[in-house]
Formats: sequence, structure tokens, C-alpha cells
Amino acid sequence: MNDILGQLKGVVDALGATVLLPILIFVIALVLGAKPGRAFRAGLTIGVAFVGINLVLGLMLTTLGQVAQAIVTNTGMHRDIVDVGWPSAAAIAFGSSVGLWVIPIGIIVNVALLFSGLTRTLNVDVWNFWHFAFVGSLITAATGSLGYGLIAAALMAALSLVLADWTAKGVQRFYGVPGVSVPHLASAQIVPVAIGLNWLMDRIPGVRDIRIDTETVQRRLGVFGEPIVMGLAIGLVLGLAAYAGSGDWGAVLTRSLQTGVNLAAVMLLLPRMVKILMEGLIPVSEAARSFVQKRAGDREIHVGLDSAILIGHPAAIASSLILVPVAILLSLILPGNRIILFADLAVIPFVVAMAAPIVNGNVFRMVVIGTVTLILGFYVGMALSPLMTATAQASGFAIPPEASAITSVVDGFLYIPYLVIEAAEGLGLLGLGLVLLAILALLFAYRAAPRAFEKLAGADDPAEASSVSDRAAPSVAARR
Repeated sequence: MNDILGQLKGVVDALGATVLLPILIFVIALVLGAKPGRAFRAGLTIGVAFVGINLVLGLMLTTLGQVAQAIVTNTGMHRDIVDVGWPSAAAIAFGSSVGLWVIPIGIIVNVALLFSGLTRTLNVDVWNFWHFAFVGSLITAATGSLGYGLIAAALMAALSLVLADWTAKGVQRFYGVPGVSVPHLASAQIVPVAIGLNWLMDRIPGVRDIRIDTETVQRRLGVFGEPIVMGLAIGLVLGLAAYAGSGDWGAVLTRSLQTGVNLAAVMLLLPRMVKILMEGLIPVSEAARSFVQKRAGDREIHVGLDSAILIGHPAAIASSLILVPVAILLSLILPGNRIILFADLAVIPFVVAMAAPIVNGNVFRMVVIGTVTLILGFYVGMALSPLMTATAQASGFAIPPEASAITSVVDGFLYIPYLVIEAAEGLGLLGLGLVLLAILALLFAYRAAPRAFEKLAGADDPAEASSVSDRAAPSVAARR
């Protein structure tokens, strides 16, 4: 059995997400009843779109990585827990004993919940099953039980589907991606935090009136408020902050301009890549809708995709670029912090993107929510770093010689893995049972009042609601 699973994992690793995803989309579209030619074109278009998204993301990651390295060098920061980045975290998770089993576990959980009618997301983002394996591998390291780790991976697969369903309407409304949900734990975990902080900011005089969104900025500043120009401006500021310490102002200006143009390119190209992706998804969504209506009436099916499809929005990118220096500042000033951020600074857009529908694109609120999430993440990261380091060593991952331990923003900074690991380590099977009960409670609470939950997650546009209210007011007055 292990040989079969090892071969399956080897195929997934060898093909990569950009090849595996089109194949899965093609097969799923055929099963849903799409014509072969349409299914083939849909799968290929989605694959091409993800190639484009990854190329643009690579440009952003490289640019921000250089900025981060320069800022860290200028500040002379030294810490003993090193951020090794999500690619290393994914390799560690897939290389663990849980990683061998996580793909069949994730598929079985998805099929069982989908066909039982409990969830509505068909998760085709198989590559990102590593997030489930990450939690399971750390629990295996904490408890010494592979069984506990496999149960935890299954629970995380289920939780990702529940969160995807809950946030689907908000994501579709704000990002303009019909028929899509995001079963990505690293992104969805911010939703409860964002809802709580958004509620709090609504009740603080002065703060509740601060509204900074890309549409308002563009309307007031004209061409200077366009996303491409904002990307240039933010890049210039980041570049000057990063490279001014060298003293060679010719080089500083050159590198700052390069940073600005690169980030301007990201702001322009990412949304266009997402449009190509949606072109490929339309036939799949139509086939899924037709398939379900024939068998289950009005029940919707969402196609679960990587949160990479979200981060092309100007609000997600702008808030994330602001949060890069904030994250570095936090690593300097937080009491007791032992973590130096580096490799994962560029994945901050993935962490904050799901907050955008909740605050309706208010960049100010996204920065506040992102800052609180990062503060929490530093302390979670320190708590989980011994387990992550032990798992890495068991998986054959080399620990950097300058580090006593390792972490990553994705998934080492996330409170959901921390809570699940604490439950399993402290209470064993009982703790995992409590996690299951919590997931079921969330699932059935959402099913009992879906509109209320979806509204909290940004399904309704506050501006539209306000305009409707304003339009209604005169008619009421007239009746009086």
C-alpha cells in the first residue's frame, strides 16, 4: 500500500500543480457532462492561467525577497528561529509519514461530504493538500502516533471545505469569481479574526470613518490612483527604505525604480491572469450547475481553487505591500520574539486576501487585521517551531546552520494548526474528538443560518445596502 501511495505522491510531485490541475479539470468537466472539446479547452486554459499567475507571483516574490533581505541586513537583525518559507514547509509536510496518505484522505473526505450534501465545494486544488499534511505531521511529532496525525489531516480537510462554503459568496461577490470557493487553510484562517476586528472597528469613533480603498483613491487621484501607478509608488517607497542604507544613491535610485516597475507589473498583470482563469472555469461551472440541478434541484457546487486567484486584486496587493515593512518592524519590537522573517514575507497577500470581502476592500482595515494576525503569528510560530524542526529533521530536511529552529508564515504562524495540535498533544484522541465537534458545530450553525454567516464573511456589499437605504428614505418621508 505504501508503494502505491508513494507512486501517487511521486506523480503529483512530478507533474506539479500547473499540469495536474488541467488534467483534473478536464476529467471533472467530462464527468459533469461537458463536451470533450470544451472540457479540454477549459482545463488547458486554467493550466495556462496558473502558469501566468505563477510567473507574476514569482516576480513579486523575488522583488519582495530582495527588499526584505536588504531591510534585514540594514537593521542588523539576528534571531535563532529562521523563516524557511512555505516551499520548505510543503516539502516537509509531503515528506512526512502523513504526507504519503494525505492525497487519498483529502479526496475521500471531499467526496464523502460533497455527496452527503453537507458541503458544496469540489476541491480540485490537490497540491495544497500539503496544508492538511502539515498539521498531521506536527501532531505525529507531538504525540508519536501516525493515527492521530492522519485523523488530524482528515479533520483539516473537512474544516477547509466548511470554511470554503462559508466564504464562497463573499469571495465571489468581491473578487468577481462566480462558481469558485477557496478551501485554502492559510487564507481562510483569517476570516474569524477579520470578522471580530471589523466589528470592533465599526464601534470605535474616528476609526470607523477611515475608508481607504483603491476605487476611492483612483476616483480622487485619477491616473495617479490607478493600480499600476500605486504599484510603482509603493515599490519606490519600499525600494528607498530597503536600499538607502548602501549610500550609493545611483544604485539606490536604480534598484528602487526596478522595484517600483516590477510591482507595477504585478498590479497590472495578476488581475489579467485571473480573467484568463475565469474564462476556463466558466464551462466547468456551467456543467456543474447543470449536473447538480438534474440531481439535486437548486443545490450549488463551488469549484475549490488556490487563493492565488484572489491576490491580484489591488486591495490585496496594496495592503500586503504595506504589511511587509510592518512585519519586519514587528520582528524587531515584539517582546520575546526569536523569529527572523525572510522567505515568507512575500506570501502575506495569501494571508490577508480573505479579509478583503469582509471589510469591502478597505486597505486601512486590512492592514490593521493583517498586523494583529502577524502579531499572533509570531507567538504561534515560536510555540510550533520545535515541532516543525523535529518534523523537518525526520523528513530529512536540512536545518540552516545558523538556526536553532525553523518556522514559516505558511503554515507555522497559523492559530488553527496550533489549537488542533494543542488539543491532540494535551488530550490525545479526546482532543481530536473535540476538534471534530467544533467543526460539526460550525458546519451545522452555518447550514442553519447560511445568509447570516455569509453576510459576516462579506457576501453583501455595504455600499449597495447603504444606497438602497438612502433611496428608500425619501419614499418613507413622503408617505408621512
